[in-house]
Amino acid sequence: MEQADRSSEQRQTVLFLCRHNAVRSQMAEALLRARFADRFEVASAGIDPTRLHPLAIRVLEEIGVSTLELRSKHVEELIGRTFDIVATVCGQDEPSCPFFPGGRQLHRAFADPSKTVGSDADRLAVFRRTRDQIDAWIRVAFAAQASEAES
Repeated sequence: MEQADRSSEQRQTVLFLCRHNAVRSQMAEALLRARFADRFEVASAGIDPTRLHPLAIRVLEEIGVSTLELRSKHVEELIGRTFDIVATVCGQDEPSCPFFPGGRQLHRAFADPSKTVGSDADRLAVFRRTRDQIDAWIRVAFAAQASEAES
Protein backbone atom coordinates (compact mmCIF):
# COMPACT_ATOMS: atom_id res chain seq x y z
CA MET A 1 0.00 0.00 0.00
CA GLU A 2 2.77 2.42 0.91
CA GLN A 3 4.44 1.80 -2.49
CA ALA A 4 1.22 2.69 -4.34
CA ASP A 5 0.90 5.92 -2.36
CA ARG A 6 4.47 6.91 -3.14
CA SER A 7 3.93 6.09 -6.80
CA SER A 8 0.82 8.28 -7.12
CA GLU A 9 2.58 11.17 -5.38
CA GLN A 10 5.39 10.99 -7.95
CA ARG A 11 3.09 11.10 -10.98
CA GLN A 12 3.31 14.25 -13.07
CA THR A 13 0.08 16.11 -13.73
CA VAL A 14 -0.91 16.83 -17.33
CA LEU A 15 -3.65 19.00 -18.81
CA PHE A 16 -4.64 18.70 -22.48
CA LEU A 17 -6.45 21.66 -24.00
CA CYS A 18 -8.34 22.37 -27.17
CA ARG A 19 -11.27 24.60 -28.02
CA HIS A 20 -14.26 22.28 -27.55
CA ASN A 21 -12.84 19.45 -25.40
CA ALA A 22 -14.83 17.08 -27.57
CA VAL A 23 -12.29 15.10 -29.64
CA ARG A 24 -8.52 15.76 -29.64
CA SER A 25 -7.95 16.70 -26.01
CA GLN A 26 -10.30 13.90 -24.94
CA MET A 27 -8.39 11.39 -27.08
CA ALA A 28 -5.10 12.63 -25.62
CA GLU A 29 -6.45 12.33 -22.07
CA ALA A 30 -7.74 8.79 -22.61
CA LEU A 31 -4.63 7.63 -24.46
CA LEU A 32 -2.19 9.03 -21.91
CA ARG A 33 -4.19 7.42 -19.11
CA ALA A 34 -4.22 4.10 -20.99
CA ARG A 35 -0.51 4.16 -21.85
CA PHE A 36 1.09 5.77 -18.78
CA ALA A 37 -1.38 5.88 -15.86
CA ASP A 38 1.41 4.86 -13.51
CA ARG A 39 3.43 7.97 -14.44
CA PHE A 40 0.86 10.68 -15.16
CA GLU A 41 -2.35 12.04 -13.69
CA VAL A 42 -4.27 13.51 -16.61
CA ALA A 43 -7.17 15.87 -17.34
CA SER A 44 -8.51 17.77 -20.34
CA ALA A 45 -10.61 20.88 -20.88
CA GLY A 46 -11.66 23.51 -23.41
CA ILE A 47 -12.66 27.15 -23.63
CA ASP A 48 -15.95 26.38 -25.38
CA PRO A 49 -16.76 22.81 -24.32
CA THR A 50 -19.37 20.82 -26.15
CA ARG A 51 -20.25 17.15 -25.80
CA LEU A 52 -17.80 14.33 -26.29
CA HIS A 53 -18.02 13.37 -29.96
CA PRO A 54 -19.52 9.88 -30.52
CA LEU A 55 -16.88 9.00 -33.12
CA ALA A 56 -14.12 9.88 -30.66
CA ILE A 57 -15.64 7.43 -28.20
CA ARG A 58 -16.00 4.81 -30.90
CA VAL A 59 -12.41 4.95 -32.16
CA LEU A 60 -10.96 4.89 -28.66
CA GLU A 61 -13.06 1.90 -27.66
CA GLU A 62 -12.06 0.10 -30.88
CA ILE A 63 -8.52 -0.15 -29.54
CA GLY A 64 -9.58 -1.02 -26.00
CA VAL A 65 -9.13 2.44 -24.45
CA SER A 66 -11.65 3.25 -21.73
CA THR A 67 -13.82 6.33 -22.18
CA LEU A 68 -15.68 6.00 -18.87
CA GLU A 69 -13.85 8.90 -17.17
CA LEU A 70 -14.23 11.29 -20.11
CA ARG A 71 -16.55 14.29 -20.13
CA SER A 72 -16.25 17.73 -21.69
CA LYS A 73 -15.10 20.36 -19.22
CA HIS A 74 -14.52 24.11 -19.25
CA VAL A 75 -11.05 25.29 -18.22
CA GLU A 76 -12.71 27.29 -15.44
CA GLU A 77 -13.42 23.99 -13.65
CA LEU A 78 -9.67 23.58 -13.23
CA ILE A 79 -8.82 27.01 -11.86
CA GLY A 80 -6.80 26.56 -8.71
CA ARG A 81 -5.22 23.32 -9.85
CA THR A 82 -1.62 23.21 -10.95
CA PHE A 83 -0.23 21.03 -13.72
CA ASP A 84 3.33 20.01 -14.45
CA ILE A 85 2.60 19.92 -18.18
CA VAL A 86 -0.03 21.86 -20.12
CA ALA A 87 -0.38 20.63 -23.71
CA THR A 88 -2.52 22.23 -26.40
CA VAL A 89 -3.62 20.03 -29.27
CA CYS A 90 -5.41 22.57 -31.51
CA GLY A 91 -4.89 22.59 -35.24
CA GLN A 92 -2.67 25.21 -36.86
CA ASP A 93 -5.61 26.78 -38.68
CA GLU A 94 -7.61 27.46 -35.51
CA PRO A 95 -7.83 31.10 -34.43
CA SER A 96 -8.20 30.53 -30.68
CA CYS A 97 -6.28 27.83 -28.91
CA PRO A 98 -6.75 27.93 -25.12
CA PHE A 99 -4.09 28.84 -22.63
CA PHE A 100 -3.78 27.66 -19.04
CA PRO A 101 -1.09 29.19 -16.83
CA GLY A 102 1.70 27.26 -15.20
CA GLY A 103 3.57 24.12 -15.99
CA ARG A 104 5.71 23.28 -18.95
CA GLN A 105 3.80 24.40 -22.05
CA LEU A 106 3.68 22.01 -25.01
CA HIS A 107 1.85 22.35 -28.31
CA ARG A 108 1.18 19.71 -30.94
CA ALA A 109 -1.18 20.60 -33.78
CA PHE A 110 -3.79 18.04 -34.81
CA ALA A 111 -6.48 18.84 -37.36
CA ASP A 112 -10.03 18.70 -35.99
CA PRO A 113 -11.61 15.50 -37.35
CA SER A 114 -15.09 16.71 -36.43
CA LYS A 115 -14.86 19.20 -39.31
CA THR A 116 -14.60 16.36 -41.82
CA VAL A 117 -17.38 16.12 -44.38
CA GLY A 118 -18.14 13.00 -46.35
CA SER A 119 -19.56 9.57 -45.83
CA ASP A 120 -19.67 7.88 -42.44
CA ALA A 121 -16.77 5.69 -43.56
CA ASP A 122 -14.74 8.76 -44.59
CA ARG A 123 -15.39 10.50 -41.29
CA LEU A 124 -14.55 7.38 -39.27
CA ALA A 125 -11.27 6.99 -41.19
CA VAL A 126 -10.29 10.58 -40.30
CA PHE A 127 -11.13 10.02 -36.61
CA ARG A 128 -9.02 6.85 -36.64
CA ARG A 129 -6.11 8.67 -38.27
CA THR A 130 -6.29 11.46 -35.69
CA ARG A 131 -6.44 8.89 -32.86
CA ASP A 132 -3.39 7.11 -34.25
CA GLN A 133 -1.46 10.38 -34.66
CA ILE A 134 -2.22 11.41 -31.09
CA ASP A 135 -1.37 7.94 -29.81
CA ALA A 136 2.01 7.96 -31.58
CA TRP A 137 2.78 11.42 -30.17
CA ILE A 138 1.74 10.34 -26.64
CA ARG A 139 3.92 7.22 -26.79
CA VAL A 140 7.02 9.18 -27.82
CA ALA A 141 6.64 12.55 -26.09
CA PHE A 142 5.37 11.28 -22.77
CA ALA A 143 7.74 8.34 -22.53
CA ALA A 144 10.47 10.99 -22.84
CA GLN A 145 8.76 13.19 -20.22
CA ALA A 146 8.61 10.27 -17.81
CA SER A 147 12.30 9.50 -18.40
CA GLU A 148 13.28 13.13 -17.74
CA ALA A 149 11.27 13.16 -14.51
CA GLU A 150 12.92 9.96 -13.28
CA SER A 151 16.46 11.24 -13.82
